[in-house]
Amino acid sequence: MTIVITGATGQLGRLIVEALLERNVPADQLVAAGRNIAKLADLADRGVQVRPIDFDHPASLRQAFAGADKVLLVSGTAVGQRVEQHRNAIEAAKQAGVGLIAYTSIANADRAGMKLAAEHQGTEMALQNSGVPFTLLRNSWYLENYTGQLATYLQHGAVLGSSGDGRVSAATRADYAQAAAAVLLLEDQAGKVYELGGDQSFTLTELAAEVSAATQRPVQYQDLPVQQYTEVLVGAGLPEAYAAILADSDLGIGRSELLVTSGDLSKLIGRPATTVREAVRAAAAGC
Repeated sequence: MTIVITGATGQLGRLIVEALLERNVPADQLVAAGRNIAKLADLADRGVQVRPIDFDHPASLRQAFAGADKVLLVSGTAVGQRVEQHRNAIEAAKQAGVGLIAYTSIANADRAGMKLAAEHQGTEMALQNSGVPFTLLRNSWYLENYTGQLATYLQHGAVLGSSGDGRVSAATRADYAQAAAAVLLLEDQAGKVYELGGDQSFTLTELAAEVSAATQRPVQYQDLPVQQYTEVLVGAGLPEAYAAILADSDLGIGRSELLVTSGDLSKLIGRPATTVREAVRAAAAGC
């Protein structure tokens, strides 16, 4: 069996390759695909097949997917271009006779109204129309979205956002990667939809409390109007369009669009998902 993982040069894709190797999948049965294969040299040294891909160049996708039994389609990063890019990948997989595409979508994609969900919804529709068997890995937020900002929280004494008292079921990239690896190794996955998120949801007020407890420094959550929060993100250096999408995602959190109660993540990985407390304390210890 040959499994292709797209986005293997990115954080999630790389972790999925590593998770499959940890599960004793022979290295020569894995294809790590990405734009800059120089980043994958160490995997090639371990026997993993390394192939270049560019979502904007269908020929590269057809070459990378040749002979594949399964493809893990990690959602691309080019916001605004992803539906067309993903269609290219789906068509290439279809032409290659791939038996299953697993796609990393967003939690509650069938009902989410946040702007970030639109391209995932478009990709899910493209999969449904393709005729290729597929399974959906609908991931909630990454805990790293928050722990990666720990220094900023401490600098300003505040977690900023626009989610009100909405709850989010964030989990670590490593946990999502382990779940993806588990699904890729299961049989009869066509048509399955997994809603993936941490077992313990939290509000941003609770996140701020965890940061305070872990660092022994006062940090509070400050809820902002979405336009003001967008301006804060732009001031921090984000492009305005992307800042608007992130701020809008906070509104989605306020509507419970990233709240997951299925328990699918912990079932797939065979243990409780990493909690926000564990993640914050690990991040604080590394500061």
